[in-house]
Formats: sequence, structure tokens, C-alpha cells
Amino acid sequence: MSQSPALIPATELASRNVMRMPHESAAYRQARQALLAEEIELRRHIERVAEQRRALPPGGEVIGDYRFEGEQGPCDFAALFGDKSTLVVYSYMFGPQRERPCPMCTSLLSAWDGEARDMEQRIALAVVARSPIDRLLAFKRERGWRALKLYSDVNQHFSRDYHALGEDGGDFPALHVFTRRDGVIRHFWAGEMGDETRDPGQDPRGAPDLMPIWTVLDMTPEGRDRHWYPRLDYGA
Repeated sequence: MSQSPALIPATELASRNVMRMPHESAAYRQARQALLAEEIELRRHIERVAEQRRALPPGGEVIGDYRFEGEQGPCDFAALFGDKSTLVVYSYMFGPQRERPCPMCTSLLSAWDGEARDMEQRIALAVVARSPIDRLLAFKRERGWRALKLYSDVNQHFSRDYHALGEDGGDFPALHVFTRRDGVIRHFWAGEMGDETRDPGQDPRGAPDLMPIWTVLDMTPEGRDRHWYPRLDYGA
């Protein structure tokens, strides 16, 4: 990794903050300044992790017999890249055994749908599920998604090889990043946090969190509440 420039201590940067809120107490400001220093450290840690991720050695070559069907018809894995050299694939928990898709996955993808066109200025983005394409597109219309590109994993080899298919035939969510350099497609990175890596009292989530909803709720006094989860529908 490249050598990082010397950083000013977070507490010093926090002390430069001139923002004050109406009618705040001295106790509030003291606690808020301490929190601001921690937020600066968190930002720096996120940057360090991203730099370390970018410096990973080349991953394994993608050589499986992966077949998909999208809105434009059948395609192979390379076609998911389009004209981009980097591809992000989200494995959606919507297998043929499910009546309805996973609400958590759906919440995430609903947020991503609004960002997909921006993401695709730099990368390719594909959502892969094991249900037939007609079923996926019917739900896409129901949900009002406009920009996400959905693909059916026709022979399920991709889901099997890249940890989105359990031994019992059940679904797992998965996030993978692939690269195409000089005609060679390789795996670059995957989310690898799960039940085995979670901390006590927390959901098995990755970091940074992929779901904007949790980022917003973490800013509130109620927090995210590990017993509450998004639903597909909240009624009229």
C-alpha cells in the first residue's frame, strides 16, 4: 500500500469544529466533540480498510460453466461486465422454493435501484437469483425497480460455487466483486462476514454496512433494533 500522509490528531480536528446547535448545553457540546473525534477516526479506518482491500493480490480465475438469463435473453458470465472492467454481483435470496423474496435483500436492492445508474458510470452491477427470469421481472415491476439488472442463474452453478446456495437447497445472500483485465476474469473480493464472525448481541452483518437504512437508523436514539427487520409490505 502507498504510504499515507501524516494525519492531524482527530481530537485536534474536532476542536476546529465551529458548528453549534441552538440552545445546546455545555455537557452536550463536550460529549458531541468527543463523539466527533471518534467519527473522524471511523472515517479514517474506513479509508484504511478500503485501501487494504484495493491492494489484495489477484484472486482466483473464473472458469466455471455459468449460464444466465436476463431481460435481453441468455448470456454467459463475461456478458455481465458489459463494457466495464469491474463487476459487482449480488446474490438475491429469491430461489424457486420461495413464495416471496427475502425482505432484507429486497430492502437493500430497493435502495440500490436508486443508485444503480450512478454506480454503472464506473462499474457493472448485476443481481443474480435462482428463480426463472419471468418471475424475477414480475417482482421487479411490482416493486417499481427501474435500473437494476436482474439475471436468473439458469444452471445454478454460479450460486453453488460462490456461496449463495446451501446444501439443503436454501438461499444465502452474497456479494462478490470480479475484475476483467487483459481478457482474464478473476474474483477480487467477497463479503465474508457471517454467523461465525458476528459479535455478541449483533446481527451477522458486514462492514461498512451495505444497507442505507441501517446507516440512517444508527444516527437515531432508537438505533437499528436487532429485533426489527424490513418487510415487503406495510399495508395501506
